[in-house]
Amino acid sequence: MLALAIAMGIGRFAFTPLLPMMLHDGVVDLAGGSWLATANYFGYWLGAMACAAQPALWRRRGLAPLRHTRVVRLGLVATALLTLCMALPPASLWPLWRFLAGVGSALVFVFVSGWCLARLATLGAPALAGVIYVGPGLGIAISGFAATAMVAGGVSAAAGWAVFALLAVALAAIAWPQLRGEAPAPPVAAGGDPPAPRATIAAFTLAYGLAGFGYIVTATFLPVIARQALPSGSVWLDLFWPIFGIGVASGSLLTMRLPQRLDRRHLLMGCYAMQAAGVMFGVWLPTLAGFALGSLLLGLPFTAITLFALQEARRLRPHDTAALIGGLTAAWGLGQIAGPPMVAWLLQRSASPAAGFTLALQIAAAALLAGAAIYGALARERPLKT
Repeated sequence: MLALAIAMGIGRFAFTPLLPMMLHDGVVDLAGGSWLATANYFGYWLGAMACAAQPALWRRRGLAPLRHTRVVRLGLVATALLTLCMALPPASLWPLWRFLAGVGSALVFVFVSGWCLARLATLGAPALAGVIYVGPGLGIAISGFAATAMVAGGVSAAAGWAVFALLAVALAAIAWPQLRGEAPAPPVAAGGDPPAPRATIAAFTLAYGLAGFGYIVTATFLPVIARQALPSGSVWLDLFWPIFGIGVASGSLLTMRLPQRLDRRHLLMGCYAMQAAGVMFGVWLPTLAGFALGSLLLGLPFTAITLFALQEARRLRPHDTAALIGGLTAAWGLGQIAGPPMVAWLLQRSASPAAGFTLALQIAAAALLAGAAIYGALARERPLKT
């Protein structure tokens, strides 16, 4: 949980609440912020691709498998250092630091997810995976509230990056002693589902990638979008992002109450529909209540989508889960890469920033609904064995 709080809540998403501070300080504009976000998402995609290719590469060379916990520790150290680098000049190196932070985040996410899910499955407690995915929401909420306090105190964006680097070090110090030991993949139960064909894997991966594209516009620009629609000076402008983080953490805990027998694809359909509604609330109801409800609806299914997808991945590929998780994460990262440049392109060609953001949000919601439709088709084509 703490590893994901660092890698995702700080390494990935601390940029979102700090972007308005960077814009205020004049160290970046909206177009530059979009490209900084893209550099991070591209790094995340490349790191996930490396995770997907690594098992086959290692087997071909006769190398021993990487120890998951060692990779996670390396990723946590890199996240803290690269976050600190964002507090330092020159600004020309910031895209590189954000790119490398994205690589580190992907390594931590894939390896800590595979390690934890395997151990919990071996212990017969797969439902506890919901606790793990509280981590991103915890990191997002903490960084969001910290950014709110820093804005109120007139703190610079550079100081904000330094604060988040120290926070990453503190959380890593707590998590470090627990990051030890490996767990074998659980055996496939007799009479289980047959191996999934490649077409099923491809469609499943595409649907998951659409989730990366569908949420990223709001997740990158939420505080900026809110400032376009609401009066300046309201304290709520900096609280929508922490509300999103609280929703993420709460949604992860709620997954623990769901029966394991439920088809994960049906649950994913509901999650995508909820996120689509959350994305559109900023368009339908551009008020304090609308942004607050939209933030909550976007956050509640955020890590639930990841958890359900990874549980489905273990069902589809029980003996090669790490590679499939890497492929899924790469598809998700590719969807994220497409989001910020699309926003930058639409902002340049729209009559106003508000109009550009509105069109971007509509496209994002449509992508989420398309992903839900793919899961529905997969569930009809290959229903679970009872």
